[in-house]
Amino acid sequence: MTDWQSLYVMLGSSSAALTGLTFVVITISAERGDLTGSALARLTGLRVFITPTAVHFCAALWLSALMCIPGQTALTLAVLLAATGAAGLIYCAALLRRMLASSFGYNPFLSDWIWNAVLPVTGYLALAATGLALPYEPATCLYAVSGVVLLLLFIGIHNAWDVVVWITTERHAHRERQRRGDGGPKGVSQ
Repeated sequence: MTDWQSLYVMLGSSSAALTGLTFVVITISAERGDLTGSALARLTGLRVFITPTAVHFCAALWLSALMCIPGQTALTLAVLLAATGAAGLIYCAALLRRMLASSFGYNPFLSDWIWNAVLPVTGYLALAATGLALPYEPATCLYAVSGVVLLLLFIGIHNAWDVVVWITTERHAHRERQRRGDGGPKGVSQ
């Protein structure tokens, strides 16, 4: 496992930093009042997309830490990987249920389904399978775990970018409506 230490330190550090930056972007946008009226209502629906971003970053951080624990045995690592994969699948099932409900005023695009449903489910399923296969194929499983951590990190990066782009375009659209005088009654944002 010592050969893998620097990879997991890099991936875990990246995950932690990006989790913090995601919180900062959301907090600054909310505090500036950029998200008002209908944009704030849609943001409530977009929690379907924002919270999973933090969850995937934290899962990558958790797995990176897990892979760096000194004295880890194959059995404990296998159990923890399988349990983490199963927990991720349960979380994804709940997320899919919310995405299918479409009660938040947003119809997900194909890319939303790929990055928020297909890829995370694939990653967590692979992780659960890796936990089960670890005692029999340890070398292969080490590569699989690193691939899952990297996948979760890329999913988080992509989804965080989507959130930032959405917030930016909503802010611009809101300002444009205000400039045209389409902002609705005073004090109420459209």
